[in-house]
Amino acid sequence: MTRYILAIDQGTTSSRAFVVNEKLQVIGQGQKEFQQIYPKPGWVEHNLDEIWSSTCAVIAEALASSKVDPKKIAAIGITNQRETTGIWDRKTGQPIHNAIVWQCRRTADTCQVLKDNGHEPTVHKLTGLVLDPYFSGTKIAWLLDNVSAARRLAQDGELAFGTIDTFLIWKLTGGSVHATDVSNASRTMLMDLSTCEWSSHLCDLLRVPESVLPKIVASSGVMGETKGLSVLPDGIPIAGIAGDQQAALFGQACFHAGEAKCTYGTGSFLLMNTGETLVPSQKGLLTTVAWKIGDTVTYALEGASFIAGAAVQWLRDGLGLIQKAEDVELLAATVPDANGVTFVPALSGLGAPHWDPHARGIITGLTRGATKAHIARATLEGIAWQQYDLLAAMQNESGIRLKELRVDGGAARNNLLMQIQANFLQVPLVRPKITETTVLGAAMLAGLGVGVWKSTQELVKTWTADKRFTPEVSMEKIVPQRQQWEHAVHRCMT
Repeated sequence: MTRYILAIDQGTTSSRAFVVNEKLQVIGQGQKEFQQIYPKPGWVEHNLDEIWSSTCAVIAEALASSKVDPKKIAAIGITNQRETTGIWDRKTGQPIHNAIVWQCRRTADTCQVLKDNGHEPTVHKLTGLVLDPYFSGTKIAWLLDNVSAARRLAQDGELAFGTIDTFLIWKLTGGSVHATDVSNASRTMLMDLSTCEWSSHLCDLLRVPESVLPKIVASSGVMGETKGLSVLPDGIPIAGIAGDQQAALFGQACFHAGEAKCTYGTGSFLLMNTGETLVPSQKGLLTTVAWKIGDTVTYALEGASFIAGAAVQWLRDGLGLIQKAEDVELLAATVPDANGVTFVPALSGLGAPHWDPHARGIITGLTRGATKAHIARATLEGIAWQQYDLLAAMQNESGIRLKELRVDGGAARNNLLMQIQANFLQVPLVRPKITETTVLGAAMLAGLGVGVWKSTQELVKTWTADKRFTPEVSMEKIVPQRQQWEHAVHRCMT
């Protein structure tokens, strides 16, 4: 009998669900957007009840479109927006406040005070993270301090904290399971990377009572079963969980140390598998848990650029140089190079490895000969140079030389960008036939957890490439462009 996996992808702007068969083919799907809430400038929230209702809706839609009997669902996998923070009442299941989204900057002052008091080295050593409001820890403290009676209720064990994976597990199991996987726990700023357990020291430092924290579990394996749902029968095992970027790494079949993927979306996320070796970064990268299967923990180095596809959106919406995002490839391809123009797309500051929130975008090298085509090409090159910076730092710190980079995300469909990227990195880029890699990762982890697949070796056979981009120029030829890029980055940070 054919077995099916239900993969839930709860993202920042929409909830999605997919029904996947044993060949990792998507045979049914559903998607529903939900409201983004902006109470103040720099603040971002989500309504947890709306996230749950949208999740139920897309599960029903995916099942209906697949025509699969829900009783044939062998397991559920979950992948989710990371760091977004919710707290709810253990008895009623009611959230005490809107969830605070990963993008929210409301705890920036708290993080600065912790930095000023000299705590960043300790936080970095224990968690692999930088002290930044991006992560969950200071968000939890804010909720407990700003919601009436919340801190007292938390101390009494009446409240539960969770990232979105934890909230969905709680709801799917009828409130019987309060758990998170190691990949999500590693993004809270509260987990000790070396032990994969909550750190009492960090909880005390960030003023988070351990009574609110979920149990940390492996990324693959049965961690609960559905109970009391209208859209699914009781007893379906929840068997796979990973944060979205870790799920994409798994979905790209990057199972061995030195294998890496880059997701090109609004921003870009480059993750390199470092195996069982925890590689601390001194170059502005994040050390994170990729996944845990059985007793084996796999680590990764991560670098993020805040602006990737968003730079193309700016060309469209801000400058009006193109009518739709896809036009940038055609426009940029009308010229052989950027004619000396360099664009650093620091439109929201610079992420790793620079971590300069005050940096601003800059275009240099403009002359009377510069055209909109040169600016379009410089935009694609700016996206690609950011990944060069990340990968150079990763290879330097891990001691691993990358053999190829697997790519996904909306902007990975841009063939010119991918070719430019291969030229700059001097390694082949491989784009898979199935680009829904976060969904595949969640499905793979869940299937492994219930025996649909016996090993990652079996899963490697299901991954197939769509197109391979190999370097077409030598590094010596692009050294002058590299120097122009470094000069422009320096200028945008001063």
